Amino acid sequence: MSRSLRCSVPFALALLSASVWAAPQDLTVISFGGATKQAQDKAYFQPFNASGAGNIIAGEYNGELSKIKAMVSAGHTSWDVVEVESPELLRGCEEGLFEKLDAGRFGDSANFVPGALTECGVATYVWSMVMAYDQSKQAKAPQSWADFWNVADFPGKRGLRKSAKYTLEIALLADGVKADDVYKVLSTPQGVARAFAKLDQIKPNIQWWEAGAQPAQWLVAGDVVMSAAYNGRIASAQKEGMKLNIVWPQSLYDPEYWAVVKGTPNKALAENFIAFASQPQTQKVFSENIPYGPVHRQTLPLLPKDVQAQLPTAEANLAGARAVDAEFWVDHGEELEQRFNAWAAR
Repeated sequence: MSRSLRCSVPFALALLSASVWAAPQDLTVISFGGATKQAQDKAYFQPFNASGAGNIIAGEYNGELSKIKAMVSAGHTSWDVVEVESPELLRGCEEGLFEKLDAGRFGDSANFVPGALTECGVATYVWSMVMAYDQSKQAKAPQSWADFWNVADFPGKRGLRKSAKYTLEIALLADGVKADDVYKVLSTPQGVARAFAKLDQIKPNIQWWEAGAQPAQWLVAGDVVMSAAYNGRIASAQKEGMKLNIVWPQSLYDPEYWAVVKGTPNKALAENFIAFASQPQTQKVFSENIPYGPVHRQTLPLLPKDVQAQLPTAEANLAGARAVDAEFWVDHGEELEQRFNAWAAR
């Protein structure tokens, strides 16, 4: 028996013994839907239900904190566990929207990637915002965000997420800012102006997306010639036979987190679920079904080499990539999103 499997057995037995005396308790888990949710269902939701520890009621949303804030303010929490991006985790923690977690319940922090265990959240996977294109529709392959801006050699529409976050970073990378300097530049009024000026250059060519499934759909349909996209969505499309390629250099990577909504009566069960979903064996199943990087260090060696090569945490894919600065977006997100929305509406 492998070490990772031995480690999971006592935990599973504890969950089973606790469930013998009562019917499984419902736990509402909200994530971002699509291919990610399908992988979560196979890796986490179904096995957790099968263990008898609880009954997952899975839902989805677009990551908006407003819904969570309304629940907490009303004192009626109908969601238990939510998947959140890193800035939303920090912001929600500061605003009292999430429960403080006992990090000791999730294992030794040394077994996780840095920053995985936080005051209000536990990282569940690492994803990347990448450039994607349909190789069957391109005479030559784009190599960088500068090519994304090159409408002469690559005519047609481009897909970008309709938000300041990621889009402003991409604009600066396209304008020649080094990955390590992106947030230093974006922290200045001149840097923000530079990013918007760069976006002005291709504004008529931009097709804005808001749902993660749209870039792959638009690329296959020929609605856009290239697009910023979540790497997992593109990989899922590739599995379905779509001729899409990923450009890894200059990608932006970030962890997603599980957080527990403030005021839930199911906090203990929520922490049990997060601990269950943080084991190497369950994370292995997740990364086998969608190529997002696992956060438990013992997971990567369990995966085939070809699967490892598709993950954002693979060494080759991290070369030239940039971690998203969550603190920056907590400090500047609201003002930049307002400015972006006003700019996009013009």
